[in-house]
Amino acid sequence: MTIKLIAIGKTDNKELQSLINGYTKRLSFYINFSLDIIPDIKNSKNLSETQQKQKEGDLILGKLKTNDVLILLDENGKQYDSVSFSNYLQKHMNSGIKQLVFAIGGPYGFSENVYKKANGKISLSKMTFSHQMIRLFVIEQLYRGFTILKNEPYHHK
Repeated sequence: MTIKLIAIGKTDNKELQSLINGYTKRLSFYINFSLDIIPDIKNSKNLSETQQKQKEGDLILGKLKTNDVLILLDENGKQYDSVSFSNYLQKHMNSGIKQLVFAIGGPYGFSENVYKKANGKISLSKMTFSHQMIRLFVIEQLYRGFTILKNEPYHHK
């Protein structure tokens, strides 16, 4: 299985990008992982919220393969603790899927078409975080999940 994280817009904070790169490198020891950044929509100020979500949604859906399992990072998704999330990852690996895709939407969330295509939703917290920080949190939790599955000492109970 491979894991892909799709996100809208670049990370413009150098320190945050350095942390993302560090955890991406760590994660690569456990699984084939890629971060796919979709550029910000041009002239988004001239678009309605619905139009922007639709354009971003089309770009997200265009990054998917037919058999990909799409999981949305969404405030209304299911919340997991780290051990439960590691079990969630194991379940997907055991299911025989080829690619598990996590998606972080734009500032207004996802279009209806993306919600219809999704196989699930996960919420990292009831709090709101910047889209750039969520990237780091997702990648760190993926890394943590794999260290839990391998019984490595990164996660303390």
